[in-house]
Amino acid sequence: MASSNNNRRNTERINQYITASTVRVVHEEKGPLGVMTKEDALALAREENLDLVEIAHNADPPVCKIIDFGKYRFELQKKNKEAKKKQKTVHLKEIKMRPQISVHDYNFKLKHVRDFLIEGDKVKVTIMFRGREMTHTEFGYELARKIIADLGEEATVEKHPKLEGRNLTTVLNPIKKNI
Repeated sequence: MASSNNNRRNTERINQYITASTVRVVHEEKGPLGVMTKEDALALAREENLDLVEIAHNADPPVCKIIDFGKYRFELQKKNKEAKKKQKTVHLKEIKMRPQISVHDYNFKLKHVRDFLIEGDKVKVTIMFRGREMTHTEFGYELARKIIADLGEEATVEKHPKLEGRNLTTVLNPIKKNI
């Protein structure tokens, strides 16, 4: 139990756990109150049944705020939750093709690549070679250049076509559009 209190003190110092002897005090409603001793600031906080919370411990002197600590933690959690909601996770989707792909199959797979890019995902295009196809890797490079050209308006190339073993791979990023 004692270790959990120590962990809390390391992240947010409140009331008697503030180590600095002088602090710059800011009141939740009244604004900045100036530099004073820690004891005077604690007395002010206790008068209003509030807490003295160290906000910026790297400042000289450290900045402390007279606020309701429970309310402060709740607001921090709410902000973090909102920030997490707004984050877009980018996934890497993969489309596999062969160098001698038919026109219909090519268009079908290209449509899927477009859909992934519209969703904001990166796309790894893999062109697989089998058997004697390895003697004509230029067909794979030609197909990769065709894909990049067809998606010129919708994607940027993150990784240019490169032969890795029996596979030719390229990675495409969606273009960020300013709305």
